Amino acid sequence: MTITAKHVARPRPTSDIGAATAAAAAFLEALGVDLSPENLHETPARMARAYADLLTPREFKLTTFDNDEGYDELVMARGIPIRSVCEHHLLPFFGVAHVGYLPAGRILGLSKLARVVEMFAHGTQVQERLTKQIADWLSRELEPNGVGVVIEAEHLCMTLRGVQAVGARTITSMMLGVLRDDTRSRGEFLAAAGLGGR
Repeated sequence: MTITAKHVARPRPTSDIGAATAAAAAFLEALGVDLSPENLHETPARMARAYADLLTPREFKLTTFDNDEGYDELVMARGIPIRSVCEHHLLPFFGVAHVGYLPAGRILGLSKLARVVEMFAHGTQVQERLTKQIADWLSRELEPNGVGVVIEAEHLCMTLRGVQAVGARTITSMMLGVLRDDTRSRGEFLAAAGLGGR
């Protein structure tokens, strides 16, 4: 069995926590938040570090293996926790991703499915783009027979403001290859994702 590993990272943003802290303080004060109480002195710095964490992806090592056994059935990681930041309001959205593929010549270390989700979720995002980026990346890196990605997420920009639709979840999906073209395979993937073969 041949093992292939390579370090993977999206372009990492350059963070200036000092400048971000000053900007956070100015932002909060402009909105009328009094930062003079002692328990709020560190709030701008905490806010800056929290957003830096949400917006900065971690590097990881992509590990793939020869598919020596010729396994060609669905491989899925279901319920991968996901968190990201809506690029329109800079409020978090969070939920789960169900990610699967039909192997061809290579198979992927299972933990890497969660790492790929995390890599694209960090940063400002929209759920539709995030879903497509994960699917396209797996298709390009593994060249599988099919890829499926479903994301179910709650968006705080929709539940805390505007329509205030508390508990509403947005579902997006992307199917490539056999999972897009073959009704039976698509139904198997969606059923495994808990979506009842929609």
